[in-house]
Amino acid sequence: MRSDASYKELYTRSVSLRQNLIKVFENNKVGHLGGASSLTELIACLYFSEMNISRDAILQDKERDYLILSKGHAVLIQYAALVELGVIPREELGRVKTLGGILQGHPDMRRTPGIEANTGSLGQGLSIALGLALGQRLDGKENRVFTVIGDGELAEGQIWEAAMAVVNFNMNNIIAIIDQNGLQATGPTEKRFRIAGIEEKWKAFGWNTICIDGHNIKEILQAFEDVRNVNNRPSVIIAHTVKGKGFSFAEHNPAFHNAAVNPDQLEVVAKDLNELKQVDVNE
Repeated sequence: MRSDASYKELYTRSVSLRQNLIKVFENNKVGHLGGASSLTELIACLYFSEMNISRDAILQDKERDYLILSKGHAVLIQYAALVELGVIPREELGRVKTLGGILQGHPDMRRTPGIEANTGSLGQGLSIALGLALGQRLDGKENRVFTVIGDGELAEGQIWEAAMAVVNFNMNNIIAIIDQNGLQATGPTEKRFRIAGIEEKWKAFGWNTICIDGHNIKEILQAFEDVRNVNNRPSVIIAHTVKGKGFSFAEHNPAFHNAAVNPDQLEVVAKDLNELKQVDVNE
C-alpha cells in the first residue's frame, strides 16, 4: 500500500538498491548499469512510497498500481527493488541472464514475479500502459499506471501516437516518467537524434507536464503529490538524471550503457557506496 516514507528512509532505500544492482556485475556479467542507476531514486520513491502495491501479493492485488518499464533494458534496478520488497529471492541477482534463472536481461512477465509486461523493444511501453488502463476502465477501476520511458526512446514514433491516444481517451490515471539522462548506447542523445523542446511537446499534446531533478527525492515526492491533484488529464514527469549515477566511473559515461564492471571498478564501487552511506541525511 502507498506509504508516507520519510526522506531518510527513501535515501537509505536508494543506497540499498544500488548495492543490489551491483551484485549483478560481480561475476564479470555484462548489463545495463548506466540506464538502471539513473532511475534509482525514482524507483525507490515509486516502490517504497508512491505506488499502491501489496508486497505479499504483488500480482494478485486487484487494487494495485502498475509499473510498465518501457525502457526495459534498465530492468536491473526494478529487480533490485523487487528483491528489497521480498518478491524476488536475493540470490537470484547472481543468476541474472543465466539458463534457469528467473531474471533475464529484459523484463519477462512469465518468469519474474512483479513484472507487468514484457518490454525491451523500445517505444511500446506507453501503448501497453494505455491498453492496461483501458482494460481497467472496462472493469470499473481507475488503478494508476506508471510508465518509465527513456529520452533516447522518444525517437520512436509509437510513443507520440500513444501520447495522443492517452489524451484522446481521457486517461488521467496514466503517469509517464521520462528518464532524461542525455545519453544512449552510442553517445549523447543530442548528437544521435535531437528532440528539441521535450517539455513543450508534451504540453502541446495535452499532458500535465512537470520537470524535476530525478535524483532529488524531495522533488520526486513533490511531483507525485502534484500529479495526484490533477484529475482532468494525464501527467508526465520529465526527470533530469545522470547516467551511471552513484558509480563514479560510470557517471556521464556512455560506455556503461551496457558493459561489464571489472575488479578495479568494483573496488571503486565499494568506496562510492560507502561514501553514500556516510551522507548525513536530514529531513
